Amino acid sequence: MTARARHPWRNWRWLMMAASVTGTSVLAGCVGGGSGAAAAPAPAGTASLVTSMTTANGATWAIVAMGGSAAGANQFWELFARAAASDRWELVTPPGVASNGGLVAAGGPATLSVAFRPSQGLTFSPLAVTSDAGKTWRTGLIDAPVASDPDALAAGAGAMLALLGDGTVEQGGTSGASWTRLAAPGAIASSAAGRQCHVTSLTAVAYAPSGTPLAAASCARPGITGIFARSGTAWQAVGPVLAARQVTVLRLTAIAAGDLALLQARAGSGATLLAAWTSDGTRWTVSAPLAVGTGQVAASGTGSGGAAWVLLADGRAYEVSGPGSAWRRLPSPPSGTAALAAGPGDAYEALAVASGKLTVYRLSPAGAWGKLQTLSVPIQYGSSS
Repeated sequence: MTARARHPWRNWRWLMMAASVTGTSVLAGCVGGGSGAAAAPAPAGTASLVTSMTTANGATWAIVAMGGSAAGANQFWELFARAAASDRWELVTPPGVASNGGLVAAGGPATLSVAFRPSQGLTFSPLAVTSDAGKTWRTGLIDAPVASDPDALAAGAGAMLALLGDGTVEQGGTSGASWTRLAAPGAIASSAAGRQCHVTSLTAVAYAPSGTPLAAASCARPGITGIFARSGTAWQAVGPVLAARQVTVLRLTAIAAGDLALLQARAGSGATLLAAWTSDGTRWTVSAPLAVGTGQVAASGTGSGGAAWVLLADGRAYEVSGPGSAWRRLPSPPSGTAALAAGPGDAYEALAVASGKLTVYRLSPAGAWGKLQTLSVPIQYGSSS
């Protein structure tokens, strides 16, 4: 393994100065965008950065794009939090760097880590870590661009994984001060397990409950699910076996009882989604398939107890409550919904975006969405131009 040198911009003030030199504005306090709706869905076979998750301490986090309708100077990605004992959301985006490129988050046992994807000339990924629900942030750095995947960052007990844009997999401490390379670009694809599945791209990293690093991929060979565990210096296939279809691992993320994978299986022009759960990183329980046709996944996320949800580009929304349960279609969310969030309890909430305003709706037991909260995000027009 090769240890990577600590980046000279490890100090946050130096990082902010570097951002302004490279053309990325420095925002003091919070970030915002221009006018428009939420981000467009990711291309087929990829997963959108729009997501929500419930972490082990019961807090729920959501990442959405606000401002412009396409990535650029007037679109910013925002982080919102809802405490375990609250039904109110708060804006907690880490201050200091423009978030045009997107945010990637990972929940640890008692922390949340957030990586900024580079934009506006920035060539590395600033890192922020909170252990008090976003009230304060510790800063770190990944000295290369983090991949544009919602699970490109993973947090475990005292360690983090990062999937870089070139396919490198690195591991570091929770401080983000230094990183060690676990897999060079193409190393997993060229391994015996990677060749068997014909890896086309890496899509996620995670930790198994044992602490073993995991990496996920898109496979070109039908019937093989590209989830790999690091064993010594090698990578071994540990994904579930599916029917003979081409499989892409859209999501691979930690949950309280292990790990959850969201799989997209393609046959012909249609696609199905499956959720898969593991408590040991090797044995999987797979849901029944959800036929989505040509529908693209615009957003996805996790809740407590192994729950998962998906929002399709055509407005359809589905949830699965955990291992052994079936997918359930939710009532059509309100206009402008960018993400869903599970809880509190068995409820679901919809987070709708309109320019700099976030409106939260809650689904009632009767199946109606009722307005719960409205938040205004301060917008600094042209702040990244």
